[in-house]
Amino acid sequence: MGLYFPDIEHLLNWPGVLFEGSKYFELNKVGIIYLWAMIAPVIIFTLAIRKSKLVPTGVQTIAESSVDFVRENVVMQTIGPDGMKFMPFLMSLFLFIFFSNITEVIPFIQLPGNARMAAPAMLALVVWVVFNAVGIKSQGFFKYFKNTIIPPGVPGALLPLVAVIEFVSTFFVRPFSLAVRLFANMLAGHLLLVTFAVLSAALWDTSPLISIVWAPFVVLIGLTGFEVLVAFLQAFIFTILTAVYIGGALHPEH
Repeated sequence: MGLYFPDIEHLLNWPGVLFEGSKYFELNKVGIIYLWAMIAPVIIFTLAIRKSKLVPTGVQTIAESSVDFVRENVVMQTIGPDGMKFMPFLMSLFLFIFFSNITEVIPFIQLPGNARMAAPAMLALVVWVVFNAVGIKSQGFFKYFKNTIIPPGVPGALLPLVAVIEFVSTFFVRPFSLAVRLFANMLAGHLLLVTFAVLSAALWDTSPLISIVWAPFVVLIGLTGFEVLVAFLQAFIFTILTAVYIGGALHPEH
């Protein structure tokens, strides 16, 4: 049995969908996903505010639950009360990543926006700028730099080595790992779903045994549910690591 799998162009090149041929405004599928990820939270919170009730229901429940989740499980756990001023940034980050990821399981889209490196890299760069700006503002440039590369209690003999490791880890590895972790997890999940979707379709056309036909389809359903969890977890991990970095810049070790 020969199976057809989408070639590498499926991952690297996406033709224009809106304003095709326009030099400045052409949008492909991934660009539309990013627009969706920006607009969907605005719509949800706008509807929640317009139809707010003392006892939340529907959209208001979703909005309030997401705010409570980020506040209690991200901001308060990693930064503390001082972190409430970063709540809008962290909330926006969490929702954008989640809505970019969840398109993987939406019919006729079936692609996570973060399976391409563009958004994860840009988000990691924004996080890098934010936590360094917070550190410089709260401690001053030289004190922040010193506290970052020289942890307290390091023996003098190890100080040069530790300083180099901390410098590379903080200013290079952090943004790189943030971007690659999000990108790699979403790309891997997308490839798994594509593999089992193609296998299910091929067996449906060729296999005389109904049990064999349904086996990959059942796995596909299970993986789809699992990818919903992954979409949420990756948004949470990226956001909580961002909060940890901000908290470390705001409250250096003594």
